[in-house]
Amino acid sequence: MSRGIGKAAYKPVGVLMGIAAGTVAGVIFRQVWKVTAGDGEAPSATDEDRRWGEILAAAALQGAIFAVVRAAVDRGGAIGVRRLTGRWPD
Repeated sequence: MSRGIGKAAYKPVGVLMGIAAGTVAGVIFRQVWKVTAGDGEAPSATDEDRRWGEILAAAALQGAIFAVVRAAVDRGGAIGVRRLTGRWPD
């Protein structure tokens, strides 16, 4: 099997899994925010009634959750492609 097959097989899987990762990360973030802040809604950067610290904390938490979920999904997808094709997607 050529080296490009693993990469080619991973491209469409990676796109779909990226969309799923974003959705899952959003759900996790909303739940974590609700528990940690005791607030139903995370602040928007343009929310006039929220302080800088709260907005930046929410953005940092959201970014960290997204990065962890995306890394887990990407890694799982790569492992799946290797199992199907015998090659690791580079």
